[in-house]
Amino acid sequence: MTILNTLPPYNLFGLEEQDYKSAKVVVVPIPYDSTSTYKVGSREGPRAIIEASRPMELYNEEFGRDATEVGIYTTEEMQPHFDSPKKMVDRIAKEVSLILEDKKTPILIGGEHTIAVGAVSAVREYVKDFSVLHFDAHADSRDELFGTKYCHACVMARIREMCRSCYSVGVRSIDEKSAKKYSGQILYMKDMRSMKPEEVARRIIKNTKKKIYVTVDLDVLDPSEMPSTGTPEPGGMRFEELKEILKLVLREKELVGADFNELKPIPGIHAPDVLAAKLIYFTIGYAFLR
Repeated sequence: MTILNTLPPYNLFGLEEQDYKSAKVVVVPIPYDSTSTYKVGSREGPRAIIEASRPMELYNEEFGRDATEVGIYTTEEMQPHFDSPKKMVDRIAKEVSLILEDKKTPILIGGEHTIAVGAVSAVREYVKDFSVLHFDAHADSRDELFGTKYCHACVMARIREMCRSCYSVGVRSIDEKSAKKYSGQILYMKDMRSMKPEEVARRIIKNTKKKIYVTVDLDVLDPSEMPSTGTPEPGGMRFEELKEILKLVLREKELVGADFNELKPIPGIHAPDVLAAKLIYFTIGYAFLR
């Protein structure tokens, strides 16, 4: 028996046909939040984003086409490793390495921000000269928290050990030690409020290499638009502002990988889930539709 009216397939954007061999982008959902320090629940983020993406109209008037035509393949959800955060980071690195080995661009959907450490660990083995562009309300630069160096509050400390060229944008929460140590590598939200997106993009372009890995903690956005995070901070970026900055930066840079993380879905409130799915859609479009 053939069912004539079926729901879109369960993958990012509900694509009817997926082909790993021809895909340019490989999406990896990672439902992991074992080191969350305030409100847990970002392990539900990947599923919420995928669900929100499935009924989306894929033609976009800005691109004049469907951005998914670049070729997108969504893997099965990665099984979390609950034994230790370090083992989870290593598992992510191994999986991302397989994607890079096949000359495809990995896009990870978290889950907590720690997933970025595994991704960058893999990228540095395949891309010799790149920058990490970090959008976040928090500096995430503590060396250790709650007995582990692999915590979502330590992400950029670990990444800076692997990549010398890092630039954080939208920060409005930072510990004193990190503020003194990384002052030249951070564009604070307090300064961005007087800047147009074009100015922010120019600052990013100046401070990053040609190849970039982009890591987006969704709490970089203002809670009025993105309430669905475990550690919300008032006074953040707007969706259109972030989208415009990504567009301008990705005109000049080559995207080697990305992650979008820290969505903690709120039951009955689905707009933030759609926003996250749209942000991934636009990032793919800006990176690959030249």
